[in-house]
Amino acid sequence: MPGARSIVILTGAGISAESGVPTFRASDGLWENHRIEDVATPQAFRRNPALVQRFYDARRAFLGEVVPNAAHLALARLEAEWNARGLGDFLLVTQNVDDLHDRAGHNRLLHMHGELNSALCTRCGAARPWRGPLLGDPKCPACAQVGGLRPDIVWFGEMPYHMDDISAAIAACDLFVSIGTSGAVYPAAGFVQWARDAGARTLELNLEPSAGTPMFDEARHGPAGVLVPAWVEEMLAAR
Repeated sequence: MPGARSIVILTGAGISAESGVPTFRASDGLWENHRIEDVATPQAFRRNPALVQRFYDARRAFLGEVVPNAAHLALARLEAEWNARGLGDFLLVTQNVDDLHDRAGHNRLLHMHGELNSALCTRCGAARPWRGPLLGDPKCPACAQVGGLRPDIVWFGEMPYHMDDISAAIAACDLFVSIGTSGAVYPAAGFVQWARDAGARTLELNLEPSAGTPMFDEARHGPAGVLVPAWVEEMLAAR
């Protein structure tokens, strides 16, 4: 692992949970007191757009109450040092729709499930930064049409973003690290197998064993705010 030249890191809800961001779904199967089917599918948006907009407006506003934690900051430091020292390729892929990695200072970052701070126009297809509410049918900044904006979030049944770039990066990496993921949501749950097929070393850093733990060469379990900074120190000390 210390000799890695190309790193791909995948993060999930577990890394942001330590900043106070609610995880994807609670033990009762509800997502912040809503059924997934009512707020996170294209069908839900067609059926009750006001409910969906209110749900994501609230989540977007909540971002102002949370800040990047030690794990976010450690990964941003790793990227900065990796690039400054010319150690190789670095890519961070996140399943999270919050902006905590962005605020931590990442440059090589892909949001595969979209972003709360972005709006997607169903009329012209443009995606634009968006920090206010979408309820009330504001105009699209690109085409000026009213009534076409939706959260720029990949809902169930939709194709995640950047899959070609992610696939190419994993195929070329020699270290794949998964942080704070359940190992149960595809296609991200399959990334460890892609990395193994490419001959990369694989590492899981998670609060507890995940559904995918047996697939990894090494697994370390505990809080992300402890595990991730320690691993980053280990990686940089070896170079």
